[in-house]
Amino acid sequence: MEKFAELRETIEKLELIDAHAHNIVGINSSFPFIKCFSEADGDALTFAPHSLSFKRGVREIAELYGCKSSLDSIEDYRKQSGIDSISSTCFGAARISGLFIDDGIDFDNKYDIEWHKSYVPFVGRILRVEHLAGKILDEDSPDGATWTLNKFTEVFVAKLNSLATTVVGLKSIAAYRGGLEIDPNISEKDAEYGLSEVLRAGKPVRIGNKKLIEYIFIRSLEVALHFDLPIQIHTGFGDKDQDLRTSNPLHLRKVLEDTRFSKCRFVLLHASYPFSKEASYLACVYPQVYLDFGLGLLLLSNNGMKSAVKELLELAPIKKVMFSTDGYAFPEAFYLGSRRAREVIFSILRDSCIDGDLSVPEALEAAKHLLAQNAIQFYKIKWSGELGLTKAMSHNFGEDTNIVPQSNITLVRLIWVDTSGQCRCRVVPLKRFHAVVKKNGVGLTFACMGMTSFMDGPAAESNLTGTGEIRLIPDMSTLRTIPWAQGEEMVLSDMHLKPGEPWEYCPREALRRVAKVLKREFNLEMNAGFENEFYLLKPVSRDGKEEWVPFDSTPYCSTSSFDAASPILQEMFASLQSLDITMEQVHAEAGKGQFEMALGHTVCTRAADNLIFAREAIRAVARKHGLLATFAPKYTLDDIGSGSHVHLSLWENGVNVFTGAGESSHGMSKVGEEFMAGVLFHLPAILAFTAPNPNSYDRIQPDTWSGAYHCWGKENREVPLRTACPPGVADGLVSNFEIKSFDGCANPHMGLASIMAAGIDGLRRHLVLPFPVEANPSSLDGELQRLPTSLAESLEALHKDNFFKEFLGEKLLTAVKGVRKAEVDYYSQNKDAYKQLIYRY
Repeated sequence: MEKFAELRETIEKLELIDAHAHNIVGINSSFPFIKCFSEADGDALTFAPHSLSFKRGVREIAELYGCKSSLDSIEDYRKQSGIDSISSTCFGAARISGLFIDDGIDFDNKYDIEWHKSYVPFVGRILRVEHLAGKILDEDSPDGATWTLNKFTEVFVAKLNSLATTVVGLKSIAAYRGGLEIDPNISEKDAEYGLSEVLRAGKPVRIGNKKLIEYIFIRSLEVALHFDLPIQIHTGFGDKDQDLRTSNPLHLRKVLEDTRFSKCRFVLLHASYPFSKEASYLACVYPQVYLDFGLGLLLLSNNGMKSAVKELLELAPIKKVMFSTDGYAFPEAFYLGSRRAREVIFSILRDSCIDGDLSVPEALEAAKHLLAQNAIQFYKIKWSGELGLTKAMSHNFGEDTNIVPQSNITLVRLIWVDTSGQCRCRVVPLKRFHAVVKKNGVGLTFACMGMTSFMDGPAAESNLTGTGEIRLIPDMSTLRTIPWAQGEEMVLSDMHLKPGEPWEYCPREALRRVAKVLKREFNLEMNAGFENEFYLLKPVSRDGKEEWVPFDSTPYCSTSSFDAASPILQEMFASLQSLDITMEQVHAEAGKGQFEMALGHTVCTRAADNLIFAREAIRAVARKHGLLATFAPKYTLDDIGSGSHVHLSLWENGVNVFTGAGESSHGMSKVGEEFMAGVLFHLPAILAFTAPNPNSYDRIQPDTWSGAYHCWGKENREVPLRTACPPGVADGLVSNFEIKSFDGCANPHMGLASIMAAGIDGLRRHLVLPFPVEANPSSLDGELQRLPTSLAESLEALHKDNFFKEFLGEKLLTAVKGVRKAEVDYYSQNKDAYKQLIYRY
C-alpha cells in the first residue's frame, strides 16, 4: 500500500545492529554449508532440503549471487569466489553496522573476532561463561594440584573481571546443560561435587553437571552486576542435546525474583521459540528482562517468523525487543537473517497500523528501535549520526581503560602509501599502541605526502613542507598479524589533522569520498581485483659489486620456472591466506624471472588495502629467500615491463550490474557502458595517477600487451581497456573490464579514486563507448591516437582536465602535480636513475 511506502523504505535503509551472532569459518572448513539452514545433525540433516526455510534460503542466496538456485551451484560459487568476496557481498547487502559475536563455539577453521571488523564498522565480543570455565579447567591448576572449587572460583572470577572491560556482554548456555530451572542459592557442596564429576570425565573438559553450571551462572551474574554488563541466556530451541522442556524461560523466575539480581539485565535469546508468549510475559512483568528474536529468522518458515515475533510483541514493550541474526559459520546466514528481519518487521508493523495498534509515525519509530536503537542503548554503544547511515561505533569501556590483548605480539607497524606510491611505516611497541596510538595516532610531517621516488623530501611544487604535522590514525579493521615477522602486527593508517578530522591529502579518505558519491547518486559500488606482475631477482657479485639479475630465464607460463620458484610462491600464498587475501592464480610471466599473482575481487576500498598487504607479503617472502621482488614498471629496458592490471565491476545490493543482456551491443549494462565510457574519456589524465613515474611509460609501448593507444576492445589484450568474459559467464556477456595502464608505482587508493571519479562522470553525462577495436591497434596505420607517451604528457592532460578537482580536491591535486613534475625533471636529467626503483617498489 502506498501509505506504507515510507515505512518500507525506512526499514530497507536502516543500518542494523546484530546483537547476537557467531564466528564465520573459512571456505575449507569441515562444517557443512547445509547447516546454514538447519539445526539438525547426522541422518536428520539429509531431510533439511525439504524444509520451507531451506527452499526459500537457497533461492534468496542464489538471487544474491546471480547463480542457479541449487545448493550445489551456491557451493561452487562460494569456492570460486572465496570467503573475502562472499563476505563483502553478504555484509554489504545485509547493511549491518554493529555485530556482537559469541565466540564460544569451536568451529573448525573459524576466523577470530578481529577478522570480522573488515566487514562491519563495530564488532563486539559476547563472552560465553561456560566456554571460559571449560578452558580454565582444561589447564592445570596454578599450584599444580587438583582443581578445587575455591581455586576454580578464584581463577574464574579473576578472569571474568579482567575480561569484563573488553566485552559488550556475557552469555550462558545453561539451557543446554541441565535447563533453566536454576537454583540461585546453589550450595558450594553441590558445586564441589559437580566439579569433581566433571574432572573425572577427563579432558577436554565439557561442563555438563547441572549443579556446577548453576554455580558458574550465579558467579557470572555477580560479575555482570558489578560491571553493569547484560547477560544473554539461551532459551527455547537449539541443538538436540538440550531438553526443550527445560528451556522454557519461565523456569528462570527464581533467579529473576532474587533481590540480589534485580538490577541485572537479562536478554532471552532466539525469541524463546516455541515459548515466545512466555518470554513476552516475562519482559512485560520483569523490568530487567529483554528479548532477542534471532535464530528463528533463519530456520522458520515465513509464517513461523511472523508468528514468533508477533507473539513477542503481544505483551513486551517495543523498547525491550532487539534484532539479531544468530548468524554463524557462513556470511550467507547474516544476509538471510537481516533480509528476513526487515520483511518480518515491515509486515508486523504494517498490520499493526491496519489494525489500529500503531500510527504510521509510531511504526517508523518502532522499526528503528527494534532493528538498531534498542541494542545501541541497551549495550551502551557510543553512536554518532542518524540511523540509516553506517557510522563507526565504540563501546563505552571508560576513558582510562587501557586494554592490551594477551599475545606474543611486541611491535605494531603503522603503514601508509604516499603520493609517489611508496609503502612506508612507523613502528610502535604493542603496549603504547593500545594505550595511546590506537586512539591518538602518531605524528607525521606534512612533507610525507610530497615525497618523490628519488628523494625523501617534499617536491618543490607540492605545496607541502616540513612545517606542520598530521596524525596517522590506525584503521583497526585492517589490523593483521604479520606472517613473515614473528611478534609483529601491521595496520593501515588514515591521515587526520587531529583524531576524527581527515586530512585533505589522505589517499584512503579520497577513495572513500568518491565511493560515497557513487553510492549516493547511483546506489552502486565498484569492485576491483588486481593482477600483480613482479620480477624475482637474485644477487650476483661482478668485479666486487653486487648486482641483481633475473631469478631464471624461462618463458611465459613455464612449468620449469614454477618448479624452481614453487617453495617461494607457496610461502607467498600461505602469507596471503593468513592475511585473508584471496589469490586466484599465479604463473610465470613473459619476462626473465617474472611472475604474475592475481588477487580476488572485492569492494574497491578493501581491494586497495589488499594490494598493499599483498605486495608487502611478496617482497618480504622473497627477502627471506635471499631474493628481491620488484614491482617497478620497467626494471630493465631490454625485457617486458610489470603492470598491476585491475579488473573492475559495478555492484548494486550485492549483485553485479556491469553485465547486461540486451541493454548494450557490447554485452554490458547501460550503467556499465556509461561508467566505462567515462573512464575511457578521462584516461589520458588518469594515467597521472595509475602510471605515475617516467619509468611507467617505458612499459606502456605498442605490441607489449600494455595498452598504448586511446581505445577499448573486447578480449583484446593490446588495448588499455578490455572487457572480459571469464569462465562461467554466458557467451556474449561481460562481467568486468580491465585497465592495463596501472602499475606498481601507483598509490592504489588514488588510482582507483581517479578511475571511479571518471566513471561517475560517464554516468552523469550518459557517455557512450565508441566501436571496440578488434585488431592490434598498432596495425591500424595511425587511425588511433596514442595515449600519453611520457609522464610529462599525462601530467599535461591532468592540468587540462579540471574534472578531478570536484572529487579529489584542489590540495591533493596540487600535491600530485607537484610530485609528478619533480619526477619528470629528475629522471630527464638522470637517465640511469630508474635502475634504483627496484629498491623502492
